[in-house]
Amino acid sequence: MVNVLSKQGLIKIFIDPGHGGKDPGAVGNGLLEKDLTLKIAKRVKELLAAYEDVEVKMSRTGDTYPTLSERAKTANVWGADFFLSIHINSASKTSTGYEDYIYTKASAKSKEYQKIIHAEIMKKIKEYGVRDRGLQTGNLQVLRTTNMPALLTENLYISNPDEAAILKKAAFIEDVAQGHVNGIVTAFDLKKKKADDKEYHTVVKGDTVTKIAKKYGTTIVKIKSWNKLDDKYTVRIEQNLRVK
Repeated sequence: MVNVLSKQGLIKIFIDPGHGGKDPGAVGNGLLEKDLTLKIAKRVKELLAAYEDVEVKMSRTGDTYPTLSERAKTANVWGADFFLSIHINSASKTSTGYEDYIYTKASAKSKEYQKIIHAEIMKKIKEYGVRDRGLQTGNLQVLRTTNMPALLTENLYISNPDEAAILKKAAFIEDVAQGHVNGIVTAFDLKKKKADDKEYHTVVKGDTVTKIAKKYGTTIVKIKSWNKLDDKYTVRIEQNLRVK
């Protein structure tokens, strides 16, 4: 793949954790889709921070509900190079597997990216015995109304007790997130940042510099210096802070 940088010199990846807030999405076996999609999306963002020339924006970083129109509009206005919407499937208790969707009239790039990302996700989750439901198309609003290549992933069935048990495993969340990242890295030919001893933290709602410093065993003074924070130690949601 050829890495075609945006005008800002970065590949801009927009991640959309499905549902949120008043909309729980699918519900089953003690799980809410909105919680799982946010977990996976946040981990994808964290893992992508290890790569050069990539910027990530999320449609939500907490339990909020942007409308479908707002999600697409935010990605369009931002000028994203790729839109990734993360979901969990639901049907019957016996429904199984992973699948992903592009728009029925998708561009050649969307089709190309779907093949790459689908393959990489299946590589990471096949050890869980996940059924490959294949590459799908659909007239889904977030795929239809975004201006860039877009993909929607459906990561197992919350309605199936066996797959719900898999979704409850931290190891699976890590693996499926890594699969998404591996696909994006391959599709956009992203390169790992040069190895160093630095470590970064993505700010989420409720974070303070004091809490972050305590979590990573450092000091607020060091975090302020590394990240050129103001005297009030102001941070914003989705900001990547150096913490070591």
